[in-house]
Amino acid sequence: MRLKNLAIAIALVIVCALDVLAGSPPTMRLDYFHTGNATQELFSVDRVVIEPLPWPGNPSKPIDTTNRGVYYFEVKDPSSQRVLYSRGFSSIYGEWVTTEEAKRANRTFHESLRFPAPEGPVQIVVKKRDAQNTFREVWSTNIDPHDKYIDTSKPASPGRVLAIERNGDPALKLDLLFLGEGYTAAELDKCEKDVRRLAEGVFTFSPFKERRKDFNVWAICSPSPDSGVSHPSAGVHRNTLFGSQFDVFGTERYALSFDNRAIRSVASFAPYDVMGIVMNSKEYGNGGIFGLYATVSIDYPSAIRVFVHEFGHHFADLGDEYYFNANVAYAPASTRLEPWQPNITALLDPQHLKWKALVAPDTPIPTPWPKDCYESSIRDSQSRIQQMRSEGRPVAEIDEFRRQARETQEHCLSDGPYANKVGAFEGAMYETKGYYRPQQRCIMLSGTGFCAVCQHAIEEIIDLYSRP
Repeated sequence: MRLKNLAIAIALVIVCALDVLAGSPPTMRLDYFHTGNATQELFSVDRVVIEPLPWPGNPSKPIDTTNRGVYYFEVKDPSSQRVLYSRGFSSIYGEWVTTEEAKRANRTFHESLRFPAPEGPVQIVVKKRDAQNTFREVWSTNIDPHDKYIDTSKPASPGRVLAIERNGDPALKLDLLFLGEGYTAAELDKCEKDVRRLAEGVFTFSPFKERRKDFNVWAICSPSPDSGVSHPSAGVHRNTLFGSQFDVFGTERYALSFDNRAIRSVASFAPYDVMGIVMNSKEYGNGGIFGLYATVSIDYPSAIRVFVHEFGHHFADLGDEYYFNANVAYAPASTRLEPWQPNITALLDPQHLKWKALVAPDTPIPTPWPKDCYESSIRDSQSRIQQMRSEGRPVAEIDEFRRQARETQEHCLSDGPYANKVGAFEGAMYETKGYYRPQQRCIMLSGTGFCAVCQHAIEEIIDLYSRP
């Protein structure tokens, strides 16, 4: 009886949410193919879709002024050229094109743009940052909402939509959706428990903790044919809903889902502004792309902390602050431009530091920190681990040494007169020199929480979706 009452209560919550959305315009989605290489890119329309649910976005915040993402799209009135809606975003293509493979091969990725359905014809304009990080138009297409080829069919229901936490009207809240990946029909209860554990963990981190009431949290746990996710380098291939896999772009720990059509079809049954893909795996693997989704291997021991780091990428376009022998697939920067990411600077103009308002007057810019201590600890530990492996030492012994090495590195990051200050600390964005981060410690480098600058950047995105 208790389970029956709970199911009824959840259903009523979802019905109430959908009643609120009923006054909103439909949700339109433009699906397209993104093709190219390191020197050229092409866009082509796949289809235009009306999703099953009305638009869940904030009606008073249609224009994105945060200057985030590699790309930016606008929905424009073709007659007046007035921008009706805009958002910055990044994409898997945008990351792939920076890899070595893009210099010698073409690839195609499926992508989507979502926006409130217009009443009349509109022009969709996609812009990309140029060599100076300025947005320039790279593609445009026209959409007539009365076009007979717009797909208004309703995809098959993916199953239950779980209202994990509901704090109000989706139009005035930031809607976070979790999708289960690699759970068989017999594992759907595990999926729900995993999602609830992850959601609760996210809200232990500031500023999510303080802004919890500005969020709604939803989940969809649909069955996959196989349990787990693919790991090509280990010869493991799974048949899952969204094609999730490790080894993306040759990086073993990088995990993404490639079936954008399937992701969007399932996700369309819940209100969402941001998305997490919860992978039923215990291996170390994750990923996060601004405006797309963040992934996490949920049974990895530090899964929640790892997810929060990746969620920082997806949610607020925070840049990576780690840098020493960073294992990433991207080629290093050939020039030093001021990054658009809110937590990284090239410090080209120290007098106008982008987070200057958070810097105390007596803090020097650039800011000294125990950099030699940190880097020598990493060098020594990497050398020792390589030696231990060559000697055939047990994995448990290597893991214990790695844990001790991390403690030493954390001590270096916590030491010095400016350890708790906001400044400009050299070492970030995969490079030892030339890029600077706001504080010595941050979860975007190493640690247990976001620095003050990252928290401020996150709150800007929360405000974009949750405030009148």
